[in-house]
Amino acid sequence: MKMLTAKNIQKSFGKLEVLKDINLDVNEGDVLAIIGPSGSGKSTLLRCIMQLDTIDSGEIEICGNTLVCNNEHGKAVYADKKSCVKIGLHLGLVFQNFNLFPHFSVLRNITEASVTVLGTPKEEAEKTALELLDKMGLKDRANAYPYQLSGGQQQRVSIARALALKPDLLLFDEPTSALDPELTGEILKVIRSLAAEKMTMVVVTHEMAFAQNVADRVIFMDDGVIVESGTPDQVFGNTQNDRTKSFLARFNGND
Repeated sequence: MKMLTAKNIQKSFGKLEVLKDINLDVNEGDVLAIIGPSGSGKSTLLRCIMQLDTIDSGEIEICGNTLVCNNEHGKAVYADKKSCVKIGLHLGLVFQNFNLFPHFSVLRNITEASVTVLGTPKEEAEKTALELLDKMGLKDRANAYPYQLSGGQQQRVSIARALALKPDLLLFDEPTSALDPELTGEILKVIRSLAAEKMTMVVVTHEMAFAQNVADRVIFMDDGVIVESGTPDQVFGNTQNDRTKSFLARFNGND
């Protein structure tokens, strides 16, 4: 089953064209890694999928539901508000800067959306949250506040918060970029475990080893376009594209 289909996505901010005819799809159980230099449009693409930004033209389908399509003039038309909200519940997003509520405990950070958005009974939401915290190695931190946690712990809480809504597709926007190398390993371990459980994920990342070893498919973006797409072996081991080679050389120490 296709969990995400994006066709001919275009997005501009004023005169700056950020996404230029982007096409991709994600099947159930896939891990798609999106790599590329800063400013290439990777995070904007995720924001458009999550409805945090709107596209100018193109089509997006999520779990078989049409979120947006073109009208006869080639302009994007979104589904009605109720449908957009319902479609959005298929998705979860983990931000690079955690975005936890500082005045909520860890437990409430995880349960708040389940209770207020999904209407989950508080006791049930807390049971799920504690199970997720246990999975993240943080069950003893349920009553702590974000300021009492390390960056790696905060990011694990934000992953638990996203999983609490039981999304069909989980999006990560550079989840390790705000962390030092030691804490980065904690988060990549969590994402690897989710991949092993066949969680469908799209991961925007600068961690090339992770993209190479964990992803099923890799997309390299630059200047708002998909320059190359393929298996990790194709993109990392047998790329024929000079721009991809140049980008990857920086991570291999071959400047």
